[in-house]
Amino acid sequence: MALKFNWKKNLPRIIWGIILLILAICIIKIAIWEAYYYSSKEGSARATAVSSTNAPTDTPETVDESDVTEQMKQAWKVAADKPRFLSIPRLNVDRARVREVGLNNVGRLLVPDNIFDVGWYRSSGKPGSGGTLLIDGHNGGPNIEGVFKHLPDLQTGDLLTIERGDGKFFRYEVVENEEVALADSDAYMAKAMSSPETGRESLTLITCSGVWSQRQQTYLSRQFVRAVLVAENTNFEKTEIKNELQEKRDKQKEAEEENS
Repeated sequence: MALKFNWKKNLPRIIWGIILLILAICIIKIAIWEAYYYSSKEGSARATAVSSTNAPTDTPETVDESDVTEQMKQAWKVAADKPRFLSIPRLNVDRARVREVGLNNVGRLLVPDNIFDVGWYRSSGKPGSGGTLLIDGHNGGPNIEGVFKHLPDLQTGDLLTIERGDGKFFRYEVVENEEVALADSDAYMAKAMSSPETGRESLTLITCSGVWSQRQQTYLSRQFVRAVLVAENTNFEKTEIKNELQEKRDKQKEAEEENS
């Protein structure tokens, strides 16, 4: 005796089965499209400026883009043996405040909230200690460039100046400027924490560089600038640093006028 299929009784189950099948197909298609999209965008430049993230620096949840005034710089104080300001004449960085930073819960080096401040890793060397100072900074925020945006432009022989909390100045000369792939940046950190010239105090600057990875939500390279101590003196005046910056601005202005 043949069994009769009750369509009316099983129709709701059939409809729900078809709906679930359609949903499953849609989800699979979306997943495939998304994977293809992000793969196609891998390594493309971001349309807007972004803050530096991940190894060797992690971005805070909130990024402060507010300007650091002269009054705020004058009020900035640190312990006598710690770095207070960083100046880089070639990049027009005039006494960027140096803030003490540590590591996050996964061992990544943190970075200051304000994109115009730099972060000194508290477990690295101090100016005048003979070791290696490690300083990081933002390459930009959501809307504007950060203190280390143009770090790749530094050249061998350029000077960097650290003012310590007690007012003493330390000058470092750039000897290396290298872009390192993100995948190799952690391994490079051991080199960054040592001096490029045995027995000489050094300073390493770090920021994000290269192109933006949509998939990883970070830049695909890290910029490492290594410099060695060439002079320390209590007689360096802040006006000397300002004059260097002004001379550079004047030269840039002259070049712009000649090209216009």
